[in-house]
Amino acid sequence: MTDPLRMADRLSGASSLRIFVTCDIGKEALDRLRERGFEVEVYPEVQPPPGDLVLEKVRSGIAALITTLRDRIDDEVFAAGKAAGLRVVSQIAVGVDNIDRAAANRHRIPFTHTPDVLTDATAEYAFFMLGAVARRLYPAEVQVREHEWTTWHPYLPWLGDEVTGRTLAVIGMGRIGKSMVSKAVGFDVDVLCHSTSGRAEDAFRARVQRVMDLRHREGLSSRHQKIEEVSLEDALGRADFVSLHVPLTMPGGPRPSTYHLIDERRLRMMKPTAYLVNTARGPVVDEQALGQALREGWIAGAALDVFETEPLPAGSPLRDEALLPRLRLFPHAASAARATRLSPDPEVGMAGRCVQGAIDVLEGRYGGDPRQMPFVVNKEAF
Repeated sequence: MTDPLRMADRLSGASSLRIFVTCDIGKEALDRLRERGFEVEVYPEVQPPPGDLVLEKVRSGIAALITTLRDRIDDEVFAAGKAAGLRVVSQIAVGVDNIDRAAANRHRIPFTHTPDVLTDATAEYAFFMLGAVARRLYPAEVQVREHEWTTWHPYLPWLGDEVTGRTLAVIGMGRIGKSMVSKAVGFDVDVLCHSTSGRAEDAFRARVQRVMDLRHREGLSSRHQKIEEVSLEDALGRADFVSLHVPLTMPGGPRPSTYHLIDERRLRMMKPTAYLVNTARGPVVDEQALGQALREGWIAGAALDVFETEPLPAGSPLRDEALLPRLRLFPHAASAARATRLSPDPEVGMAGRCVQGAIDVLEGRYGGDPRQMPFVVNKEAF
């Protein structure tokens, strides 16, 4: 494969620089590094490498460490990296909860992530999850596969709930939240927006409302849809569907905490006919409280792609068989689309953007200033 970026940017002596990759992120993306003269070692197992092995590789003098959300990159790793010449940690994810930002800053090692390219894939998956739990697609398929479907009946053994014409609350109005809103408009829903960051989204909401107005005028929607900005409590109390798109922020940090944002108190605010969808981060939802809410009928159902502990433990209350008809569980797969995950093009795929983040630092792009590099997270350290 020919690198789409100018090969003239290759640094002399790059062949002496080694990169350790904790997970295979796809041959095409990794070949971009090899073609530039870097020595690339990929951990071959499906499970993540032990922390001791990652530390050993860092101490051996690698120039770049490519990581996933499964890898804990803490002060010990950064301290070892500073001593041994580690130049960058490049993560194939948007979230960086596994990376100790304060430690990275202390040791002045940039780390990168892969924003934007998974926005639409994640939003569409969230919407599909919403439809799957509301219309009970999985129980319906089980009926057919297990030979339980014996006849047609108007309401037995169960009925699902329509999405069209209902009210969707989008909690978190970043890139993915906005994409979720855009996709939901075509289902004639009303939208309630809540931004946990407190940022005004007036211009976005105005554009969406104009589209809603046009759809109604042109007869593409039988009802006049509305989009509103509301408080979290109002959103939970009014919505038929609540979709979470917030980052995980912990108590005591510089931003308002989203840890257990959806707890017992807030689950009880939701309508008993409402559904919860989470493609954000697992700890945003109190799973013990959610299990109780589903068992006792505080809400109608939930669909989760992320969990407080991943993979989902055997003893999780969410594994209760009684919850099966009303609870859909997915393996952190919202971005798991072929192009989104593996394209070597940094404008298309997470793998390409992850590799580009490493290249920017290793080849001293943008004048060698991490503050100017688009995928560096901890710009404040420089």
